[in-house]
Amino acid sequence: MVTVAELGIDNWKQWAFGHDVVELCTAVKGAMMDRLLQDDVDGVVYLDPDTAVFAPLEHVLATLETHSVVLTPHVITPEETITGVIDNEIGSLKHGVYNLGFVAVRNSESGRAFARWWRDRLLCFCHDDVPNGLFTDQRWCDLVPALFDSVGVLRDSGYNVASWNLSTRPISLLPDGRILAGKSELRFFHFTKVNSVGEAVLRHYSYGRSEVFELLRWYRERLTENVATGLPKSYWAYGVYDDGTPVPRPHRLAWRGRGDLHAAFADPFSTANGGYKKWCLDQGIN
Repeated sequence: MVTVAELGIDNWKQWAFGHDVVELCTAVKGAMMDRLLQDDVDGVVYLDPDTAVFAPLEHVLATLETHSVVLTPHVITPEETITGVIDNEIGSLKHGVYNLGFVAVRNSESGRAFARWWRDRLLCFCHDDVPNGLFTDQRWCDLVPALFDSVGVLRDSGYNVASWNLSTRPISLLPDGRILAGKSELRFFHFTKVNSVGEAVLRHYSYGRSEVFELLRWYRERLTENVATGLPKSYWAYGVYDDGTPVPRPHRLAWRGRGDLHAAFADPFSTANGGYKKWCLDQGIN
């Protein structure tokens, strides 16, 4: 296990403060990938923590033999309904063509160059700011096929299945125990937000088919069996000031890019003598 303090990020507490939980969890991915590729490894495969693997990722490993970066698109066939176009094709244009819940990188010159580039971009610009062309770590990878050599786009319907692309990758359960997504064997399913808006999207794009809800039932059972104990609900170590009060998002937004504030408050989480929290309240930032 590697902590954010061990990733070689300058003034890491100040840096972390400028991100909400999703932004920070995605911002560290580039730095960690770059770190791993400095070791004697053949490559690195990243999977989001809300992903379940159902079959070997053999196509990923095969693609890494001849490519330096492997990406999976959100959609791999044209949508056939206006709703699908709006939700998934236009959604991809807004949030990113590739689902960065997965990425694989070979330890090659081009792979290491990608990891360094992604690390540097995420250290500065891993923000949820769709109107300005940013969606955390994801939109950056729209540029990858243009900027780097030997980028493989894995267009197999069994990879990176999620609630929103079920319309073109319906789930089927076979008598021999195998699971299909479209016409391909399901490799991994991305259970994004299944306990909130994600389940509504599952219902919408399952078109009355019940098989995907067997996967959901199984996943929820696994979550229950492996629930963390001793932590408050929705716990996040960097979600509060050191006095225990939550850090409002406007405080984080005000902090970004303000060198004068960074110089004045070495540790923005500290409330000693009022600290950055008091400065925000004095400025009417709530």
